[in-house]
Amino acid sequence: MKTEATLVLAATDSTMTAIPTLLARAGAPKVVNISVDEGLLFVNKTYDPQPYFEPYDDEFITHLLGGIDFSEQYGIWKWVISNTTCDMAKNQNQDTYACISTNSECANVTHGHFYIGYRCKCSHGYEGNPYIRNGCNDINECLMMPYLCNGTCYNLEGSYNCTSCPQGTSFDPLERQCISSKHHSLVFAVAVGLGCGFGVLVLTLSTAILIQQWRRHIRKTIRRAHFRRNKGLLLEQLISSVESATQSTKIFSLEELEMATNSFDSTRIVGCGGHGTVYKGILSDQRVVAIKKSKIVEQSEIDQFINEVAILSQIIHRNVVKLFGCCLESEVPLLVYEFISNGTLYNLLHANRLLTWDDRTRIALESATALSYLHSTASIPIFHRDVKSANILLNDSFTAKVSDFGASRSISIDETHVVTIVQGTFGYLDPEYYHTGQLNEKSDVYSFGVILVELLTRKKPIFLNCFGEKQNLSHCFLQTLRDKTTAQILDPQVIEEADEGEIDEMASLAEICLKLRGEERPTMREVELRLQLLRGKVTKKNQQDLHVDKETEPLLPSESNTNSCTQHIELGTISSSTTHESTRCYTMEQELVSWSDLPR
Repeated sequence: MKTEATLVLAATDSTMTAIPTLLARAGAPKVVNISVDEGLLFVNKTYDPQPYFEPYDDEFITHLLGGIDFSEQYGIWKWVISNTTCDMAKNQNQDTYACISTNSECANVTHGHFYIGYRCKCSHGYEGNPYIRNGCNDINECLMMPYLCNGTCYNLEGSYNCTSCPQGTSFDPLERQCISSKHHSLVFAVAVGLGCGFGVLVLTLSTAILIQQWRRHIRKTIRRAHFRRNKGLLLEQLISSVESATQSTKIFSLEELEMATNSFDSTRIVGCGGHGTVYKGILSDQRVVAIKKSKIVEQSEIDQFINEVAILSQIIHRNVVKLFGCCLESEVPLLVYEFISNGTLYNLLHANRLLTWDDRTRIALESATALSYLHSTASIPIFHRDVKSANILLNDSFTAKVSDFGASRSISIDETHVVTIVQGTFGYLDPEYYHTGQLNEKSDVYSFGVILVELLTRKKPIFLNCFGEKQNLSHCFLQTLRDKTTAQILDPQVIEEADEGEIDEMASLAEICLKLRGEERPTMREVELRLQLLRGKVTKKNQQDLHVDKETEPLLPSESNTNSCTQHIELGTISSSTTHESTRCYTMEQELVSWSDLPR
């Protein structure tokens, strides 16, 4: 506990010396600190005066320390020079007046409500000892208190003065001094620039993210709308209703196909069909695919696209392009199917590229096999309705694959035809279908007959004659058959490589396929069988030619074997000892007999 007491001292130099000496020798109240300006003594230790005040008489001790309570160990003592006022001290005796330092002043001391006396202190702006001459010295406020000025500080005697920074400089609050304006401006400009740049960067990034999210949301909304408009739900139901289609057909997202085609770059276009543009693409699983972008003008054409997907999803045949899936999120639907590398039969024929008679008969047979499958073997009969050489694709091994089912129609088993809007390509279009609008399997047969004529003549369905006039290939071909001038229209390569019988067989087949009345045409199954027979003859001849090339002397069939085969045909019976070759001859001839009632 600290107590506050008052000590009255005589205002003499000896007294000022005696106080610390006396208190130090007394051993009781030990002076810890003295505040001259505040007139305070900070002491501790209990006072015990008996053993220590022998050099001083009791009257002096009583006069010096009388009335002071030393019972407390700690205390703060106020002291005064004398118990007179400042005015009395100045007027009574100048010699005893204690405040002798220049720039000092007298201060009255009170204790509570009681007046005690006076003491001295240095004037404002000075510090030191007011009790000695020249003891109060000027305070340099600029050094001791650097935060006084926001500019240049000048120290004055007993005071200070603040001025603004000189021209060309500015006050730096961090360094608390005036610095060059250029440097300050540069630092300020850099700070402002960095701050603004960071703010702009944050704002730009935030705006970009928001715009990207907004665009992504808009794209999703538009794609969902396209999906519904393109009857995606209906297609999902059609695909899910067929087990085989569910396993092989996929509905792709537009993003997948954009990545596969480099956003449908024009350099990826590999063809333009009657129902769309075809792009080459590479899926994420590295499959090379063909992506057909439909040419949709009216909403009704979407039905054709959905129809093509539904049909292709049900077809599994080596001579029909394989459907991988589709996409309905774009404005126009997209088909994704296997990529066929060697283009179309149309391009191959009319670009005057090498196409042997053997290849022509094989391609014709493979195409007929696919169409026969569609007509009679598929779970639901399918009429292609746009059979043409441009829709017969050739893969790496030149295997034929029928494509483009956008105009195809499926019918129930108990139906023989369907009445539709006429669709197809001029030069291939069935005249009966064109006039009646009744689509049946014989319409595809007529179109296939035009393809057979293309293979024989290497001419386009609509071509220019020597007079520059447009002519229909099928009409011209039938006319040459009637005039017995077919050789004039045939491709020279066919004449060179094929036997006359083989040419006649294909020409005869093309003729009956091109009958004006559909009931007079064969079915695609019958066309397939006749092509199988022709293909067998061509293959056998090629094998014999190969054998002749290897042997010095050709090994021809003996006359007896030939007669034996002929005999079996005439009798219509086969003995148990006939050879395998005889059996094959009989079988093929029997096929010919089954077609004997077909018009020629």
